[in-house]
Amino acid sequence: MEYRDLYNEDRIPLFKTIKKGEKPEKGMYYVSVVIALENTDGTFLLQKRSLQKGGLWGTISGHPKSGETSLEGMLTEIKEEMGLEIQKEKVKLFKTIQTKDDFVDFYYVKCFVPEEKIKLQEEEVTDYMFASKEKVLELIERQEFHKKHAEMMKTCFAYLENGLLFE
Repeated sequence: MEYRDLYNEDRIPLFKTIKKGEKPEKGMYYVSVVIALENTDGTFLLQKRSLQKGGLWGTISGHPKSGETSLEGMLTEIKEEMGLEIQKEKVKLFKTIQTKDDFVDFYYVKCFVPEEKIKLQEEEVTDYMFASKEKVLELIERQEFHKKHAEMMKTCFAYLENGLLFE
């Protein structure tokens, strides 16, 4: 059974955990992570989530396991869901939002993604594609993209357009 660490509203650890899938008590939060992974050709790696995960296109996301930092959790999710190992020094945290239940850390990385290295976690991911910014926005417009991931991608695009994310 997977556990998640809990934090207070200031993101100070409470040294308490909850089981994966449980909702935290009021005033307690867990951490979620999501990444915009841009290939060196300017396309973004997307995954088609399994039907049990909504069946929509999205990015790599998840939750750090108890004891993992946010960044460690993000790297674990990339490895688990897509079979890829990314150098942590290249991954940039560019925004954090707080929701009713969690702190969501938005990450970005630009790196070469060798397609032959991609190995999908079949329980969670059914397909993948490399998509241009325009294709991502089209999927969002057609409501074929996970709503929370759409928010992150639009924020990422705005950061990129304003030169706020550098290699």
